[in-house]
Formats: sequence, C-alpha cells, structure tokens
Amino acid sequence: MIGPTGAVRLMMATKPVDFRKGAEGLAALVRETMKSDPFSGAVYVFRAKRADRVKLIYWDGTGVCLFAKRLEDGQFRWPNVQDGVMRLSAAEFSALLEGLDWRRVHAARETRAPVQPG
Repeated sequence: MIGPTGAVRLMMATKPVDFRKGAEGLAALVRETMKSDPFSGAVYVFRAKRADRVKLIYWDGTGVCLFAKRLEDGQFRWPNVQDGVMRLSAAEFSALLEGLDWRRVHAARETRAPVQPG
C-alpha cells in the first residue's frame, strides 16, 4: 500500500471521471484538466461517479503507477462536485482511502510543556 509522508503532494480531482480510463488516460486528465505534470511525483486521486471506487496515478521514478480500490460497503467521502483540484494532507489521504470522512482529520496541535517555577 502507498504510504505517503507529509512531503508528498496529493492532488484530488473534484469531478468524477470515466473509470474505463487507464494510467495513460488519467495522465492525460492530469495534464489537461488539472493543469499539472503527471511525472512530478505527486499522487493524483480520481473517483468514479458512484463514489465507491477510486484510482490513483503517480510517477515512482521508473514508470507511472496505477492504484485502484473499490469499497465493498459504502462510499468514499468526496467534496461537493465542482471544477477544480484539491490538495490533501497525508493524514487526509489515508482517511479517504479507508472510506472515512477525511474532512474530520485535523493537523496535530503543538503542545507546550508547562513552565516550571524557579
């Protein structure tokens, strides 16, 4: 399974795509619709119309990789369908792939140690 760190850019297409497309067709969508470079090392996330399937493409340095997942029960949580692209954090991406509501994932808060008198 892909386990991106916070350093990996994750770009999510907000509109459903034709899931008959393979790696080459999705790479063309990255160039034309998302105005990005499919060979940049970013992970590009696409969903099917029914929202029970996702596909990801990314360049691993040697070739374009295609990852697909279908939920057996439920749907992937997705933003309201609109034109555009969203960036996701690694934590949001992990929640999305698990079928969880990625919008509930928040960055860890910085805590301070109590100041000791003296």
